[in-house]
Amino acid sequence: MTSDAAAVRTVEPIARAAGEVRLPGSKSISNRALLLAALAQGATDLSGVLDADDTQVMIAALRTLGVAVDVDGDRVRVQGCGGEFPNREAELFLGNAGTAMRPLAAVLAFAGGRYRLDGVARMRERPIGDLVDAVNGMGAQVRYLGTPGYPPLQIAPADREMLVPRVRVRGAVSSQFVTGLLLAAPGYARATAWRSLTIEIDGNLISQPYVGMTIAMMRQFGADVRTPLPGAYVVGPDAYRAPAGRYAVEGDASGASYFLALGAIAGGPVRVRGVGRDSLQGDVAFTTVLERMGARVTIGDDWIEAAGRGGGDGRFVLQAIDWDCSEIPDAAMTAAVLALFARGTTRLRGIGSWRVKETDRIHAMATELTKLGAQVEFGDDWIAVTAPEQLREAWIDTYDDHRMAMCFSLAAAAGVPVHVRDPGCVAKTFPEYFGQLETLRR
Repeated sequence: MTSDAAAVRTVEPIARAAGEVRLPGSKSISNRALLLAALAQGATDLSGVLDADDTQVMIAALRTLGVAVDVDGDRVRVQGCGGEFPNREAELFLGNAGTAMRPLAAVLAFAGGRYRLDGVARMRERPIGDLVDAVNGMGAQVRYLGTPGYPPLQIAPADREMLVPRVRVRGAVSSQFVTGLLLAAPGYARATAWRSLTIEIDGNLISQPYVGMTIAMMRQFGADVRTPLPGAYVVGPDAYRAPAGRYAVEGDASGASYFLALGAIAGGPVRVRGVGRDSLQGDVAFTTVLERMGARVTIGDDWIEAAGRGGGDGRFVLQAIDWDCSEIPDAAMTAAVLALFARGTTRLRGIGSWRVKETDRIHAMATELTKLGAQVEFGDDWIAVTAPEQLREAWIDTYDDHRMAMCFSLAAAAGVPVHVRDPGCVAKTFPEYFGQLETLRR
C-alpha cells in the first residue's frame, strides 16, 4: 500500500491474505466503561481501552466535568465521582461521537448543573429529539440551541418535583437513546420516591445487542437492572461501584469484520484476537453472515478465524444472501462490500439506522459500490448489491466516515487498485487499520 497524496491512500491489489491481527479495544465498550467508571464510587482501572478520536472525546469531556482520568497507553485509571460531577458548569465538544453525545446528554440532564453539548457539523445533523423528549418528560430542562431535534443542547438543572416512575422512548432511530437512559437510571431512581425507574420501548428497538451490552456492563459496575417484560427495563437505586481488579475492554468486533471478510475473499486463514465466543458485542454475529455466504469460520475464547473456499475457477467465491442486519448495522457495511465477491444479488435489510450515522451510509454505500461496477438498488432500510463480472479501479470517497474507508479497502482483493480518499478518517476508531491490513498481505 502506498499513499499517492496526503489525502489519498492506494490499496494495491491483494492476491492472497493470511495471518493474525490483534484488535484495538471496542469503541462501544470503551466509552461505556469510561462513563460508568466516572459515575462509580471508587477508582476503576481499565485495560485495553481504545485510543482513538471517539474515546479521546469522552476522556476530554470527563476531565472537563472534573473527573480525574489518567491514561497510560491502553490502560486508564478513572477516579469515580459517585454520580456527582465536581464541575457544575461546562461546555463539552463531542466531535462526531454518538457514544459520547447521547449517553452524556442523558446523564448530565439529571446531574444538577448547566452544560452545553455540541459537536462537528455532522453531529448537528444526527437526531437526538427522542432522547430529549424522554428526559424532559422525566423533569429535565434540556433545550435546543439550533435546529429542534438536533444538537447543540443546553442543559439546566432538572425540576425535582417533576420526577416520574416510568418513561417511554422510541427505539426505532438509535439504541443509544435507550443506552443513555439506562446509564442515567440508577442516579435518577435514587432521587425518586419510587426508588426505581421503568424504561419502556415504544415500537421496535433496533441494534438490541448494544442495549444488552449496556445492561451487562451496568451489572458489572453494580447496578440493579431487570427485564420483567420484552421491551421494558426496571432499574433500581443501587449506586455504581468500581469493579474489583482491572476491567478489561474487549477487542472491537466491528473492526474484526474487515479482517474476517478479507480472510473469506482472499483465501486466509485470517485470525483476529481480542474477541471470541463470549463477547458482549452483537457484531460477533457477523460470523454467521460469513458462514451463510460460504466462508469457513472458527471461534475460540479470545479469537475468531475466517478462510475462503476455492471456486471451480480457482478463485475464492461467496454466495449472495438475503439478511436482516438490524442487530449488526455496523458490520452490515462490510457485508455490502462482500457482495462484490458473491454470486447473485445480496440484499441487506433492517439498515435504516445507516441514514443517521456518521454520514447517510445508504446513499454513500450505493454511490461508491456503483463506482466499482456493481448494480445497486436501495430503499429507506435496505440495499441490494449485484457484483459485476470484473470490478473496476475506483477512487472511493469516504464522507468523513471511518467505516467507509475500512470496508471499501477490501475491494482490492478483486485484483484492482482501490484509491481511498481521506484515509485519516479511520482515526475515529482504528488509527492503525491500514498498517494492520498490510501485515496480512501474502
